[in-house]
Amino acid sequence: MDSAMAAVVRASGAFGGLLYVLPPGDHAVWQILVAGVPQEMAAPWRRVGLKDPMPVADAIRERRLVWAGGREEMAREYPRLALVLPYDFGLAAAPLVSGTAVRGGLVLLWPGNHSARLSTAEQDVIRAGCRRLGESLQRAADRGEPLLPPDRPRTLPPPAPRTPSPVEAAALSAFVDRLPGGSCTLDLDGRLTFVTPAAAELLGADRSDLVGALPWEALPWMDVPHVEDRYRAALVSRRPQAFTVLRPPQTWLAFELYPDATGLSVRITRGSPEADAPPPRSVPTSGPSRATVLYHLMHLASTLTEAVGVQDVVEQTADQLMPALGAQAMVVMTPQDGRLKIVGQRGYRPEILKHYDGAPLTSAIPGVDAMATGVPGFWTTFHELHDAYPATVHEDGMAAWAVLPLIASGRPIGSLLLSYRRPHVFPPGERAALTSLAGLVGQALDRARLYDAKHHLAHRLQSALLPHTLPRVPGLNVAARYLPAARGLGIGGDFYDVIRLDEHTAAVTIGDVQGHNVDAAALMGQVRTAVHAHATVGAPPDDVLARTNRLLTDLDPGLFTSCAYVHLDLATHRACVALAGHPPPLVRHADGRIERLRVPPGLLLGIEPDTVYPSLEFPLPPGSVLALYTDGLVEAPGVDLDDAIAALAGLLEHGDPGDLDAMADTLIRHAPTPGDDIALLLISPRVSAAGHSSGGPIVFTGKKDERRSTQAGSGGEDP
Repeated sequence: MDSAMAAVVRASGAFGGLLYVLPPGDHAVWQILVAGVPQEMAAPWRRVGLKDPMPVADAIRERRLVWAGGREEMAREYPRLALVLPYDFGLAAAPLVSGTAVRGGLVLLWPGNHSARLSTAEQDVIRAGCRRLGESLQRAADRGEPLLPPDRPRTLPPPAPRTPSPVEAAALSAFVDRLPGGSCTLDLDGRLTFVTPAAAELLGADRSDLVGALPWEALPWMDVPHVEDRYRAALVSRRPQAFTVLRPPQTWLAFELYPDATGLSVRITRGSPEADAPPPRSVPTSGPSRATVLYHLMHLASTLTEAVGVQDVVEQTADQLMPALGAQAMVVMTPQDGRLKIVGQRGYRPEILKHYDGAPLTSAIPGVDAMATGVPGFWTTFHELHDAYPATVHEDGMAAWAVLPLIASGRPIGSLLLSYRRPHVFPPGERAALTSLAGLVGQALDRARLYDAKHHLAHRLQSALLPHTLPRVPGLNVAARYLPAARGLGIGGDFYDVIRLDEHTAAVTIGDVQGHNVDAAALMGQVRTAVHAHATVGAPPDDVLARTNRLLTDLDPGLFTSCAYVHLDLATHRACVALAGHPPPLVRHADGRIERLRVPPGLLLGIEPDTVYPSLEFPLPPGSVLALYTDGLVEAPGVDLDDAIAALAGLLEHGDPGDLDAMADTLIRHAPTPGDDIALLLISPRVSAAGHSSGGPIVFTGKKDERRSTQAGSGGEDP
C-alpha cells in the first residue's frame, strides 16, 4: 500500500496526497495514509461523509476523476475547503475501484504553478495508480486485515535528500556561514531541524532550545496568525513565502521561506515593519497557536452551517474537533424531561455511557453541572475529577477530561465532554479556544433540534398524505417513486395515486403543487382527495380536472398545481389522458418504440375557474409502459426541457418492461440532484386481468426520502 501510494504521487508529479478507505456499509471514507503534508493540516478531513461537499466524496459518489485547479476554482466548487486552505494549489480526487466495488478514494495535491487542467498523461497515471491501490485494498480486505488505523493515519516519510560527500558537506557549511543573516530549516511538520549560530542570535534564543521545536511555540512572539499562515501557504502552494515580525522589544525580522518535498529552508535577516504588520503581543499565551485556533474555528463554523439535524451536528463535531484537538472520545448531552439525554458520542463503549443516559438532572455529574451553570470544567488527572465528583468511577481509561457548556441564545442547552487517553494540560489559551469551539457547537445544536422537530412533523404529514399502499388492480403492474427536494424540510407538493374504479377500469394521477413546505403538502392532500372523489363517480379525465380546478379557485390557496389524470380501460386496453400544465406522458410500446403523447396541456389548476382541459385517447396494450412524472425528474439548470425529456425517453426505451421496479430505480438514479420534488408512476397492463395484485408499503430511506411502492397483477407484495 505504501509503495503504491508513493509511486502514484511520484509518477503524477504531485507533492502529496491522502488515501481514503470506504469500510463496507459505511457512509463515510476515512484517511489511512498521508503523504507530503503534515498530519495536523490533514486532520479536519480524516473522515469525509459521502454526501459532504468535498472532492473525494464527489469522486467516489459519482465514480469520476475530480479536478480543482487553483484558488478561484476551489473557492467556487468547494468553498468549505477553500475557506480553510485559502492558497494556490491544484487538487485531484479519484475513486479506488476493485471489480465493481468502490474501496476508497485518492486525493493528490499539486503546487500552485500547475497548469489549469490535468494532462492526459497525468490522468492516465492517476487512473493506473487508483487501480493498483484499489486492488491493494481488496487484497487486504480478503486477508482480513483491519483497514482503519487504530489511532491516526500513517504518514509516508518524505523522499530522502541526497547525502553530500564530506567535501561537499564542508563546502555547504562554509557557504551557509558566509551568507548574510541567519538560516534554518523546518521539516514538513514545521519543526526546526537546523539553525545556524547567526539565526539563533537573530531569534534571541539558544540553538538547543530551538532544534526540534515549532517556532511559534519556542518563540512566543512568533505566535501570531500570519506566521503560521505563511508556513502553511508555503507547504500547500509549494511557492516561496515571506513575512516580517517584531521580536520584542523593537527588533523587526524578515523571513523568507523556500519549500520543497522534504521541508522548508528559511532565511532570516533584519527588516523593517510592514504596513499591515500586527502589533506586538504583550502577554504570550500557551496552548494551540493562534493560527491553529483560527483554522479550527473557521473549519468547524463552515462545516456546522451545513449540518441539518442533531446527529449531523454530532458527527461533524466529532469529525472536526477530536482529531484537531487530539481528543480520543466525545459525548454530547442535553436535558430532556428533567433527565440527562446522551444524543451522540464517539470513542466510548455504549455500556460505559448507559449509566449516565437518563440520569436525573439533580445528579452530581460533570455534564449536568455544565448545563446548569454554563461554566466549563477541566481535569488533568482522575484525582482532580474524583475530588470534584466523589461518586465518579474511573471506568473509561482516560487520563484527562474537559466538559464544556453548549450555549445558544445566552443559555446552556447541553454539554460537550472531551476525553484524552494521554495526560493533557489545559493552559488558559486552550481553555479559551475550547470554550469558543463549544459555542459554535451549541448554536448549531440549537438549530439542529428545531430542524429535527420540523422534519419529524414534515414526515408525519407527508406519510399521512401519500398512499401507503397501492390498491389491488387486476391486470395492472404499477411502480411508484417519490423523492422530496434536497433542500428545505424534505417535504413537497408532488403526489400520485392509483384508483380502482371497477373490475375492468382504473385511474392513475400524478401532480405537483408549487412549493416545498407544509402549505404545499396540505394543498397536495386536498388536490389528491378532490381528484380521487371526482374519479370515483365516473367523471372522464377532462371533467375530473375541470371540477378539481373549480374547487382550487374557490379555495384560493395562492399556490398553483400541475396534474395529469389517466383513465384506464383494462378490458379494451385503451386509455384517456388530460393534462393541467403537466409534462407530457411517455409511452413505451411493446416493440420498444417511445412515444411522447401530444396532449394539449390546459392551464395549471387554481388559475381560471372555467378552464377547459382537452383529453387524448390512446391504445395501451399489454407489454407497453406508461410513464407519468413530475418536472423534478427532468428539469435541471441550463438543460433544455425537450432534451431532458428525450434523455428520459432513452432510459425508458432501454429498460426492461417486465421489471418496472428496476426501470423506476434507473429513472430515479439518473435524475438531477433534486432541487425540486420528484414523483414517478410506471403503469403496464398485463396479458390477463384475472389475477389480483396488491400494493407494497412505502418506505422512507433517509434525508432525501424516497418512497417506494410496487404492485404486480400477480398479487405479490413489494418486499
